[in-house]
Amino acid sequence: MREPYSLRLFVQKPRFPVTSSDHPFATLGIIAGNGSYPFAMVKAARAAGVERIVAAAFENETDPALAGLVDEIEWMRVGQLGRLVKTFSSRKVGHAIMAGQIAPGNLFDLRPDLKAFLILAKLRERNAESIFGAIGDELAKAGVQLLPATTFMQEHLAGVGAFAGPGLSRRESEDVRFGFGIAKEVSRLDIGQTVVVKGGTVLAVEGFDGTNATITRGGGLGKGGAVVVKVSKPNQDFRFDVPVIGPATLETAAEAQIRVIAMEAGRTLLLERERLAEMAARHKISLFGIEP
Repeated sequence: MREPYSLRLFVQKPRFPVTSSDHPFATLGIIAGNGSYPFAMVKAARAAGVERIVAAAFENETDPALAGLVDEIEWMRVGQLGRLVKTFSSRKVGHAIMAGQIAPGNLFDLRPDLKAFLILAKLRERNAESIFGAIGDELAKAGVQLLPATTFMQEHLAGVGAFAGPGLSRRESEDVRFGFGIAKEVSRLDIGQTVVVKGGTVLAVEGFDGTNATITRGGGLGKGGAVVVKVSKPNQDFRFDVPVIGPATLETAAEAQIRVIAMEAGRTLLLERERLAEMAARHKISLFGIEP
């Protein structure tokens, strides 16, 4: 028996700071990665009353169409930290948000400028978290405060329970609970934030290859009917890294014959929510928010 279909869109209050519509600034800087996240951020910021948006965009990452939605845009390659800082400081940007990912291959294959080179030389560990943390420190020195990447995006956070697609069977519900525990432990060890499970067995764990590759691997091993669980890290810095589910995730899950995508409620962003609901119904994939 499947549990009744639910359309609850309750959004749990996040456990990290967000900026409300009465923000104290008129200019916002956006560090724009790939995908639709930067576009959603611009729309949400405008709705909250931000008057001027300056985007730092990256070659081979940022969608060029973003230029038509912001007031100013500066193009650079990944690794030009000095140029990034100057882009905001020269335009008197006091607050900035990272929106959209940088492909792991580009992040770790970057050609650093002098400022980035000096910072990288000081890092004991060169992972995404340490690199972005160092970038945040450099921006702070220039008077630019990095805000949580969920700022203005409260309405895009996943709610609790099933909110799109079919309801969950008892077996799928058990796999969600099982996968959540495994994913939390894996994320605590800073290995990854996504696992694929089926019938109480772990099929795939996220590594350097990223979420979509993990879904493809796990789905292939499961041969249909597997469950994907995505969570946040225990001490996740939401300025740099936010769990995100978007249309590309759904397309990958459909190709891998995934049955359920479960995510941590209040801590996972849903991009293009209406499209996600339509895709979930069409592909018969359940979207489920797990209460932290």
